[in-house]
Amino acid sequence: MNILILGSGGREHAFAWKLSQSDHLSKLYIAPGNAGTSNLGENIPIGVNGFDKIKEVVLEKEIDLVIVGPEDPLVNGVHDFFLEDAQLRHVPVIGPQKMAAQLEGSKEFAKEFMMRHNIPTAKYQSFTSETLNEGYEFLERLAPPYVLKADGLAAGKGVVILKDLEEAKLELKSMLVDAKFGSASTTVVIEEFLDGIELSVFVLTDGSNYKVLPTAKDYKRIGEGDTGLNTGGMGAISPVPFADDTFMGKIHDQIVKPTVEGLKMDKLPYKGFIFIGLIKVGDDPKVIEYNVRMGDPETEVVLPRIQNDFVELMDAVAKGKLNDVALKIDARAATTVMTVSGGYPGAYEKGKEISGIDAIEESIVFHAGTTLKEGKILTNGGRVLAVTSYGESFKEALAISYKNVQKIQFEGMNYRRDIGFDL
Repeated sequence: MNILILGSGGREHAFAWKLSQSDHLSKLYIAPGNAGTSNLGENIPIGVNGFDKIKEVVLEKEIDLVIVGPEDPLVNGVHDFFLEDAQLRHVPVIGPQKMAAQLEGSKEFAKEFMMRHNIPTAKYQSFTSETLNEGYEFLERLAPPYVLKADGLAAGKGVVILKDLEEAKLELKSMLVDAKFGSASTTVVIEEFLDGIELSVFVLTDGSNYKVLPTAKDYKRIGEGDTGLNTGGMGAISPVPFADDTFMGKIHDQIVKPTVEGLKMDKLPYKGFIFIGLIKVGDDPKVIEYNVRMGDPETEVVLPRIQNDFVELMDAVAKGKLNDVALKIDARAATTVMTVSGGYPGAYEKGKEISGIDAIEESIVFHAGTTLKEGKILTNGGRVLAVTSYGESFKEALAISYKNVQKIQFEGMNYRRDIGFDL
């Protein structure tokens, strides 16, 4: 099979790494890809939302399957674009159609979906600039801290948690009236704060059948002890130690099954990954958010633990035959530590030369924000490299990742030294 991956991050490098192990793969293309993916297939320098250019590539390279990495093209309807084009209709796309992608594209849509299908989540209300005063009143009725979420996509930065009521009111005005997050915060969802420990559950579905993939826990804050600004993710571990069989049973019965059944009931066509961001409150799981793709850096610990031929798995999703596949999971733990550019998640410089990757042993290096220039690997994003390792326990795996991270060098490099500190 000729396969095209859309995206350029660590998640897409992990997909490319996993697909390239299959005998069923003929040629692999990654658009736009990064320095790491260039060793596994052909990078094609086009944007993930350039649908007409993507069509040209699919026809020219005789692509048999498209795997969509990031959320943007899914929310913008790339799957629908294929279905509506006579020349592309026969090419399966792994990723939901536009309406179903609203599970991530709109926080309000996701909340309404959960309410409809009795899926446990935080109490909430939605507000616009016209209902700003009602928003103030709703905040006054809540106990702190206050959770404000921009309804639309805001590159992972649209959630604000504040302890002070007056600050929360100012933030609400900033989001709704001053368009702090642009059109993403035309509507703002205010939620009750849930106190607990977070984890991520990943589901792969062909639209009717589904498989629950390994659990993971990522670390979003830039600073140790989960302090400072939110990032795209500074590291991850899999499996999650506290997600025992009893807790996973609750997640399956109360959340996973009703989500997949709800998609069918609401006629929301879905082939691909469902990322369920959860929080354990007491002994019960509640949904914080849905994403309509794999997480990053969680993919860098989940995919290494899947032992199936990944081309066969994606083909089963495309053909609606996921039930014919028995999922095989590596019993070992996997961890990843992310190296980031100096200044990230604020302003940072690109184009710093990276050295030391060749010296790494016992770990897999996934490129997140890199580019190749004149034979040199340079930084090309905030999150640069993810160093993934296996171990009998997550602590053993982390020790290997940290040993190898120290071999990598680029100007301004930063990473968190306490991944897994709360487990």
